[in-house]
Amino acid sequence: MPANEMLNYFEPAPFLTKGYYQMDETKTYTIDEAHQYFAKSINGRVWELLQKPDRSQSDKNELLYAAHACTYHWRFVGTAVHQQRGEWLIGHVHVVLGHANEALRHAERCFELTQSNKNTMQDFDLAYAFEGLARAHAMIGDHKMAREFLILLSRLVGSYAS
Repeated sequence: MPANEMLNYFEPAPFLTKGYYQMDETKTYTIDEAHQYFAKSINGRVWELLQKPDRSQSDKNELLYAAHACTYHWRFVGTAVHQQRGEWLIGHVHVVLGHANEALRHAERCFELTQSNKNTMQDFDLAYAFEGLARAHAMIGDHKMAREFLILLSRLVGSYAS
């Protein structure tokens, strides 16, 4: 394998050594393996931070950066499903952080990906897209659109129960 397709990690990045992740040995990854490793690891960190009840400003910054980072890594080794879910996650993080316009932008991108890749999505992916749009529209004060997406979500969930 050509050297330019390999990454050799002799020293882990600082965030890998602060107790978040365990890296006991030097390991050589292909570029794709590294992207997949970081996509999964960083996604897990996003969910840890989302569950943290009292986030510091540093935690909030890390949360936002991590949501973008895991989605970035999935661009190289994931599918349209990974991108759609990544856009939902970024939008959700913006909702949690109170960034209405960014939340809406990513919720809309999530929905676009859902619509353009219907054949690869799971049923719940459309539900999450509607949920993201409802929350983002509510945040920007467009309660009419928020209700519309909640109605769509309710109908979709009702069809699953039937």
